[in-house]
Amino acid sequence: MKNEEVDSSTRWCCVCAYDGTNYAGWQKQPTNDAVQNKIEDALHNIFSTPIRTIGAGRTDAGVHANGQVFHFDHQWTHGVDNMLQAIRAHLPTDICPLSIEPVSPSFHAISSAKGKRYLYRAVKGWAMPQDQGFCISLKNKNYDLEAMRKASQFLVGTHDFSAFAVSHRKEEKEDPVKEIWNMTVNQKEKEFQFEVEGSGFLYKMVRSMVGGLLEVGRGRIEADTIREILQSRQRTEVVVSAPAKGLCLEKVYY
Repeated sequence: MKNEEVDSSTRWCCVCAYDGTNYAGWQKQPTNDAVQNKIEDALHNIFSTPIRTIGAGRTDAGVHANGQVFHFDHQWTHGVDNMLQAIRAHLPTDICPLSIEPVSPSFHAISSAKGKRYLYRAVKGWAMPQDQGFCISLKNKNYDLEAMRKASQFLVGTHDFSAFAVSHRKEEKEDPVKEIWNMTVNQKEKEFQFEVEGSGFLYKMVRSMVGGLLEVGRGRIEADTIREILQSRQRTEVVVSAPAKGLCLEKVYY
């Protein structure tokens, strides 16, 4: 559609990437230090009126995104490319809109989503300085790749993931039953990559799953223990959430 005129009252869908290092997560905060704050400030500057955005995933503080999706409503008659450039011009360099398009008024960034894909990165030894904000360093510890792969498959399918969630007092209690479509653990040179796709995720669920798999990799627990923890539906000290900086929201499926 590029710079063709778009009708007056339009719902817009935007895909964006961000380095979450310096932000208190996606969700707007009174302290104005969340990604959503910065995006809504940018839109306010462009349209000279407050704009409310709805984001597909509320990434935690320090978590990154390559494919976050949000929508908002406002008229714009200067073309799609100009809209994208205007938003980019009003944002800091660690937040980058990748694409934007007009969508049906029925589209909703949260309720229209079918699922999400996340990637977690962990480096054997020490990460290079330029990568340290986007992965964790496993230092001089040894990890068993095949054991982590075996354990990861116990998490695939439809389960109650209460044991891999962290309670969040600010939120209403969410249905703990989620479907994980696919989970892989691969090694590329010195880096372990944990990739997970599913219908939805509880608070800190991905980081908790990765934390559990890393415990298996170190030999602290057996692979079968992941299945036992999952079936118990009880949070245990064995499961520790992996640090936020290694996690990235890669894609939202619609």
